[in-house]
Amino acid sequence: MKKVFASDFDGTLYFYKAEVKLPPESVVKIREYQAAGNLFGLCTGRQVGGLTPFITGYVEPDFFITSSGANIVDKDYREIRKKGVDRNTADAIIRLMDPDRYRLTLDVEGDICVFKPMDYPGKYYVISGVDDAPEGLIHQVSIHTESLEDAAAVSRMINERFGEYVNAFQNVIEVDIAPKGCSKGEGVDFLRSWMKKEYGDILLYGIGDSINDLPLLEASDISYTFPYAPEIVQQKATKVVDTIVDALEDSMQGETR
Repeated sequence: MKKVFASDFDGTLYFYKAEVKLPPESVVKIREYQAAGNLFGLCTGRQVGGLTPFITGYVEPDFFITSSGANIVDKDYREIRKKGVDRNTADAIIRLMDPDRYRLTLDVEGDICVFKPMDYPGKYYVISGVDDAPEGLIHQVSIHTESLEDAAAVSRMINERFGEYVNAFQNVIEVDIAPKGCSKGEGVDFLRSWMKKEYGDILLYGIGDSINDLPLLEASDISYTFPYAPEIVQQKATKVVDTIVDALEDSMQGETR
C-alpha cells in the first residue's frame, strides 16, 4: 500500500520567525522518505505562489493542496482540482473587512494579490479590489489579524454572514476563507480518490499544528501534531511528536497494512 504524507507548511515544516526557517534535517528526511518510494506533499492555507520562493531547490513535493483545498496541483503544478470563491462574494468580504484596517490577500490562480506593496521574494500583484485582480478563479481570501481572539471573532463573523458561500478557518492569527465545502480535510479526501486510479488504496498520513489543520488530521489514517499545538489539536492527533522528522520516521517504520 502506497504511503502518502500530507504536511502543513507554516509552524510544521517552515518557521518564518525562526533563524533557521526550513530546518535542513527536515529537508534530508523528506528526500529520504520520497527515495523510499513514498509520496510527500504540502497541505496548506498558502497559495502556490506563497510556497515556491521558500522551497525551490530544497523540497520537491509530489503534490500541493493549497488555499485550504481550493487549488490542488501535482508536482509539476498541473491542475488536479480547482475551486473558486464567487467574485461578488469576495468583493463583499473585502469591502466588509477594509484593506486599510486589515491586511488582505487573494489567491488568484495560485498568484498572490495584495492591496499594498510588501517585502516579498516572489511574484505578487498589488490591486485595489476584485475588479483589477488578474483573471481566473479566486481560490481564497485571507485576512491577517492581530490576535488569536480577533482571528476567532473574524472567522465566526465571516461564517455567519457568508457561510452559504464560503468556509472561514482560523489559522493562528490568520483567517483563510475558501469556497464552500473546501477544507484541508476535503482536499486530502479528494486527493485520495484521485490517487486511487494509479496506486489503489493509500495509507494517508497528515501533520499540522493549528486549528485549521483539524480537518486534515481527521481525514488522515494516521495523524501527527506537536507539543506546542492547541490542546484540541493534540487531542485529535494520533500521535504527538517533537518535529516533522519524527513523524516521517514513524511513517517509514510503520505498518503498510
